[in-house]
Amino acid sequence: MSRYRRATAAGSSYFFTVVAYRRQSILCGEAIRNALRAAIETVRLARPFVIDAWVLLPDHLHCVWTLPDGDADFPTRWMMIKRAVSLACREDYRRADWVTASKLKHRESTIWQRRFWEHQIRDENDFARHVDYIHFNPVKHGHVQRAVDWPHSTFHRYVRDGVYAHDWAVTIGSAVLGYD
Repeated sequence: MSRYRRATAAGSSYFFTVVAYRRQSILCGEAIRNALRAAIETVRLARPFVIDAWVLLPDHLHCVWTLPDGDADFPTRWMMIKRAVSLACREDYRRADWVTASKLKHRESTIWQRRFWEHQIRDENDFARHVDYIHFNPVKHGHVQRAVDWPHSTFHRYVRDGVYAHDWAVTIGSAVLGYD
């Protein structure tokens, strides 16, 4: 069995990438969006965390969370969120032909990839770069021409709060941001 080393700094901020199983373009569908929103609300009641930035794309999501002081247990939070979404959406998204012996053994759905990527945020500059990356991601992947046009993102909150201008990243290319 693989033993993955995860960051364990309590009270830190973390960048995550979570991917749909086999990169299915399903995550922006209404049923999964609603299940994901409900799962996050439920998990945050039991195990609080702050969502600093978020983008939901058809086949993956990125986010930055900040955990409470004394707490570094993001793996349990992700397990709870992914499980709740899988249960809520199992009838619409279960692919029997994709259920392997390994998936059965680990009680996994055909919605999510097993693992996720995490990166502990090092400092304010690292935080800002990851938040920019999150908000530019729909443009990077060609879903929209401007970050403001993607509906499934905290970009709109950042504009409302005066962090970004409405036309952020419209006049600068991905090479300038360092995301090509």
